[in-house]
Amino acid sequence: MTPSLPDILVGNFLCVAEPPPPESAGEFMAGKVAVVALLSLLAAQEAERGLAARVWENATLRAVLNEAAPVYGQAFAAAASDAPDGDFTLAALDRSNAVLRRSLIALHEVVEVARDTARDQAILRLYQDMAHARRLDMPPLPGR
Repeated sequence: MTPSLPDILVGNFLCVAEPPPPESAGEFMAGKVAVVALLSLLAAQEAERGLAARVWENATLRAVLNEAAPVYGQAFAAAASDAPDGDFTLAALDRSNAVLRRSLIALHEVVEVARDTARDQAILRLYQDMAHARRLDMPPLPGR
């Protein structure tokens, strides 16, 4: 799972919301600060790339489903149209994305049964491209 920006920011809040007990303030606080710093870095990446990745992914998923509909059934085209974009909030794009991803998985299952190698390979590449578009890069560990 790649966390969304709100997930990351809530994580940051939870890390600093409670002060540590006095006996663990030193190392405990250092660990908390490191976690908050890492989450802040991930949040910055998600803020920079997250919306664009979702818009691209939703459009690409719609195109794949619509292209497959004449061969594998109009239900895939209907699923593509059941996930409207227009509200560009993260939550709305993620709701549409969930519908589109479930439909892609259903299509992929049908494609595998049909032994449609070309479409199967295209869907596998799409999974890879989607993961790459949503990646969050971890910084190198200190001292390594």
